[in-house]
Amino acid sequence: MTTDVWLPFAPEEIPGLPSAADHGLTYRFWDGGDAFPADPADCAFYVVPYLKGAEIAVRPLAGMARAEVVQTLSAGVDHVQAGMAQLHPGVRLCNARSVHEASTAELALALILASLRGIPRFVEGQRQEEWRSGFYPALADKTVLIVGYGSIGSAIEDRLAPFECARVLRVARSARDTERGPVHPLAELPSLLPQADVVVLSTPLTEATRGLADADFLGRMRDGALLVNVARGPVVDTKALLAEVEGGRLTAALDVTDPEPLPAGHPLWHAPGVLISPHVGGSTSAFLPRAKRLLARQLTHWTAGEPLDNVVHTTT
Repeated sequence: MTTDVWLPFAPEEIPGLPSAADHGLTYRFWDGGDAFPADPADCAFYVVPYLKGAEIAVRPLAGMARAEVVQTLSAGVDHVQAGMAQLHPGVRLCNARSVHEASTAELALALILASLRGIPRFVEGQRQEEWRSGFYPALADKTVLIVGYGSIGSAIEDRLAPFECARVLRVARSARDTERGPVHPLAELPSLLPQADVVVLSTPLTEATRGLADADFLGRMRDGALLVNVARGPVVDTKALLAEVEGGRLTAALDVTDPEPLPAGHPLWHAPGVLISPHVGGSTSAFLPRAKRLLARQLTHWTAGEPLDNVVHTTT
C-alpha cells in the first residue's frame, strides 16, 4: 500500500513540491485519461483534472477510500460536489482561490469595454468593409454592480479603478465593510439593480445562486443596462435573458451560458446585443504558474500537518 498523490501535471514540472521520498509519497500523473494511474484506493490527495468536465472529475472518487483532500483547479466546485458524497467523513474539498482572479477579472473588463464601445459591431463592419462610426457608450461615469464580491469580484474592482466609474456597488452573501466601501448582502440586491449601468455576475454556483438572474432580477435592471456573466451559466435564466435582449431593453456579455457549450442553432448566438466568449475566463497563460504554486503550497501544508488554504467543504 502506498500514499498516492494524483496530479494533472507531471510532478517534475511543479517547482516546490514536497519530496516524495522524505514524506513517503508516490506522485501519480492523471489528467482524465481512460486508465487510472494506480488504484484509487491508495490516493490520499486528489487534484481534479482541469476543464475535463464533471463526469471525469468524479469518476475516481467512489474508489478513493483513503482520500483526505480533493483539490480543484477551478474557482467553482459545483462539478465535483455531487461526487463528494461518495467519500468517507472528514475529506476536505479545496478550490483554486488565487489562481483565476487575474485572468477572470481581465476578461470581465474586456467584455464590459467591448460591449459598451461596440467592438463586435466594428469587427463585423471590418468583414463587410463598412465604416461604422457613431456615438458609443463609455465605461467612464457608469455605475457598476458586482454581484459576488469575493476574490474575483475584488479583482474586477481593481481593474475598474482607472476607468473613472461613477460608483462601484458590491454584493455578497452577507454584509461587510472593506477599505473601498460597504459590501451589501444579497437581500439588498433588488434595490441596487435599478442603480447600475453594468451588472457583473461573479458568484459561485450554489443552490442560492442558481437562477439568481431570473425575470424579476433582469426586470429590475435599468433600461439599456449591460449584464456580464463570468460566473456560471445557470446563474442566469436563459429564457428570461433572451426575452430582455430580443426586446432590446438589455444587452449582455457572457463567458458562460446555460446550456454549455452553447449548441449550434441556439437563439443566444444571434440575439441582438449579446457578446459570447466560450468560457475562457480562467484558461490563459496566467493559469499554469498560479496553479502550480497553489499545488506546491497546498501539498507543503498537507505534508506538514498544517491547515490547508481554500477549504470550502468537509464531508460528514
